[in-house]
Amino acid sequence: MACVFCKIAAGEIPAKVVQADDAVMAFHDIAPRAPIHVLVIPRKHIASVADSADGDRDLMGRMMQTARQVAEQLGIAERGYRLIVNVREHGGQEVPHLHLHVLGGKALGPMLARAT
Repeated sequence: MACVFCKIAAGEIPAKVVQADDAVMAFHDIAPRAPIHVLVIPRKHIASVADSADGDRDLMGRMMQTARQVAEQLGIAERGYRLIVNVREHGGQEVPHLHLHVLGGKALGPMLARAT
């Protein structure tokens, strides 16, 4: 098992865990892009959203609910936060294990410039 997120989920690599259950884990990103930057991962290895199956629908919903709970727990829910899922290389995915970024703690501004 070479996947770094699988190793974190298995407890082989330490992480600053915010929340964990039998299916999903949330932990602080080691290279934060905002004052609050937490990753939500499934314990099951799924390389990306593009690699998910119809049977993963409940797990994907659980990831979103965990993101909401993390935002509430860390005090960023009321003012707002951003959720990001990068998909594969051109989408900016750096670790080939599905993960959801929860970013907040400051005003983040617009995500993308408008197309002309």
